[in-house]
Amino acid sequence: MLKSRVIADRDFVIAPLDRRVFGSFVEHLGRCVYGGIYEPGHPTADANGFRGDVLALTRELGVSIVRYPGGNFVSGYDWEDGVGPKEERPVRLDLAWGSTETNQFGTNEFMDWCKAADVEPMFAVNLGTRGPAEAQNFLEYCNHPGGTYYADLRKSHGYEKPHDIKFWCLGNEMDGPWQTCAKTAQEYGRIATETAKVMRWTSDGLVLSACGSSHRDMPTYGAWEYDVLDHCFEHVDFISLHQYFENHEDDITLFLTVIDKLDRFITEVTAIADSVAAKRRSDKRIMLSVDEWNVWYRARSGEQLRGAGWPEAPKLLEEIYNFEDALIVGGALLTMMNHADRVQAACIAQLVNVIGPIMTETGGPAWRQTIFHPFAQAARFGRGNVLRAKVETGSFAAGTIEDAPLLVSTVVHNPETGTATVFALNRSTDQEMQLDVELRGMGARALVQAEELHHTDLKAINSKDAPETVAPIAHPAAELRNDCLSATLKPLSWNVFVTKAA
Repeated sequence: MLKSRVIADRDFVIAPLDRRVFGSFVEHLGRCVYGGIYEPGHPTADANGFRGDVLALTRELGVSIVRYPGGNFVSGYDWEDGVGPKEERPVRLDLAWGSTETNQFGTNEFMDWCKAADVEPMFAVNLGTRGPAEAQNFLEYCNHPGGTYYADLRKSHGYEKPHDIKFWCLGNEMDGPWQTCAKTAQEYGRIATETAKVMRWTSDGLVLSACGSSHRDMPTYGAWEYDVLDHCFEHVDFISLHQYFENHEDDITLFLTVIDKLDRFITEVTAIADSVAAKRRSDKRIMLSVDEWNVWYRARSGEQLRGAGWPEAPKLLEEIYNFEDALIVGGALLTMMNHADRVQAACIAQLVNVIGPIMTETGGPAWRQTIFHPFAQAARFGRGNVLRAKVETGSFAAGTIEDAPLLVSTVVHNPETGTATVFALNRSTDQEMQLDVELRGMGARALVQAEELHHTDLKAINSKDAPETVAPIAHPAAELRNDCLSATLKPLSWNVFVTKAA
């Protein structure tokens, strides 16, 4: 049996874990909005047309913040199309996804949905076909109290009080050739700077995020981040990272190393941002927003990627997740949590139907995909300070990664409630692991919850007819004596142990 040891002391803290790390993403794409969060006439729909079953699952998932309305969609989106009387809203072609957009769901509907779901909104502005003036008008519509054209326009639409939206993304994936009106780093850096300026002049207390490269394998990666931040460093708070994990080789050992590549991605972008700060001799630190991430590789071509004949809300990007995908999502969450000092926002993409943890049938039920469970557990129990734990474990090699640790772990201590949670992913494909965790400086403790996510079939999925095929169960082999947790972890398993001061 493999053996791994973790030592965590309450006084050795990486950073408090920002709740925005447990964010998600809603884009006007496929059935994410129409048939996902919004389906008037559905048996569970409320007066606003919001699906009650999806709202309940969103709350259970523990989502903290939701990015909207895109994504690629935002680079061709006129926000004015989605406000005002629905019968007067224009129907548009969506060039991003080859679909027809009815605009029956827009800014105010999304804000109403956020209140119903108890989540914070994260809005993106169009820096593809539009620019600073339109972004400023949109912000004025959303946040200004009144007495101006756009603030009074909001009031005329039935929203007397400002929405007071704080977190804004300055465009989306602007270096991607697939993006409507893609830009060079110099072009984007300038427009992001000027947009940030007018937005800050319009509304106080904003949090602004600039676009990083569309992904780590882009030819622009690295130089893009540096050049963009060299323009807008003084005006933004975050830079974005996008990362989708793929398993084209159908090799679980190789697939597991995407977690290590994410770790390197975060470390690299942190270094680039800090080099821009060093050039300025600045104490300011740019934070990281991993505002698109998930497993996505099956539904990524042909008619699964774009509609044919400009359909309304077609089935696009509807990835069906299996058990091994859940392991990757769990590992990615642990990686981001272990970078809590810099990763302070993240959005699993997307929330429902479109590469989402929640699936629905139009007119029918909603259910939890396999990846739902590690996210929900991390959001529920990952509260407090992420500790700088010492981890002793074996390693494996796959692809370009030569020293991937077999155990991926995070320890989160909440001094307010007295809880300390241990998350543990055993990446061994064939061996059980004896895990011993020393929780130092926290006093005698009791084990109040222990769960494992495991399945003997890596390809096992959840479906409408079998929604609980992959789901957490009580951990069969865990105990806590004073400050020492011991557990046996099954091969390829995700595990959660919650302790509390005795």
